Amino acid sequence: MEPSWLEKFLQNNRTPWIVGTLTIALFLIANLPWQLDDYDQAKQAFTSFEMVKEGRWFYQQTPHEHLATKPPLVGWISAGLFAATRSWDVAWRLPSFVAAIAMSILLFRVAAVAHGSVAALIALSAFGLNLLSPRLATLVRTDMPLACLIFLIGLLIWRKIQKQEVWIPRDRFLIFASLTAALLIKGPIVYAFLLPGIALFQWCHGRVGALRRPDAAARRAYLQDHNSAWCGWWPWLASLGIFLLWVVGGILFQPGFFDQVVMREFVARFGETIHRAQPFYFYLPHLLHKFAPWSV
Repeated sequence: MEPSWLEKFLQNNRTPWIVGTLTIALFLIANLPWQLDDYDQAKQAFTSFEMVKEGRWFYQQTPHEHLATKPPLVGWISAGLFAATRSWDVAWRLPSFVAAIAMSILLFRVAAVAHGSVAALIALSAFGLNLLSPRLATLVRTDMPLACLIFLIGLLIWRKIQKQEVWIPRDRFLIFASLTAALLIKGPIVYAFLLPGIALFQWCHGRVGALRRPDAAARRAYLQDHNSAWCGWWPWLASLGIFLLWVVGGILFQPGFFDQVVMREFVARFGETIHRAQPFYFYLPHLLHKFAPWSV
């Protein structure tokens, strides 16, 4: 039977290039004209501005002279980009844009290896051709860089499980580096995206109890398991330790840091009082609206 025009289109080598080009174009134009008046963009932009103009490299303020509540990593990147380009628009928006492009490429390549070219095209289209990704791709926010790091960590865990490989020091260092970067972008909210899935996988495969066993032999057998999502404790604890150094420094040297940053930004993320978090089912129709085929 002769393939239909749709099958020919999906299997055409030019189709991914067409979708990729369209995706990049949407990423570039979705937020035009560029301005800082919404989505708290001015707060994030002001952090790198203060780094460059006033030398406040670790703790910054908002335009309204409150303490900046986000850790400084994205601000450091923007400050470095400004030194190289002398353009604040490029410095503020390039981190999110590069993260979005990196996720697009990784999604396509991983899906192609795992399930073929058609699945890769669907994955690329689902990520790029919706109402959410093009908006986040050039917003002056930390969401897209954080999403990219979470995706990288999840990808590494998935590949270890898929290939049934043991965790080696290089893998644990990659997890440590990615976790440290994620914590220095948006704080401990990264744990809410990763730990529940890891714990569920381990529980479903009967391995949670091994973490509590006192004997070293049991723990070694657990970590040498060829089908484990858990890389060991040290990447998680070491990255948390680096983040806590920044937190302790803020508490000791920045008046109001504990209330404004620790309690309102980090702790309140796991509650519903300040950030008005909704139940899980509240987000389902919103995600459907933004990612379904009719969102294109």
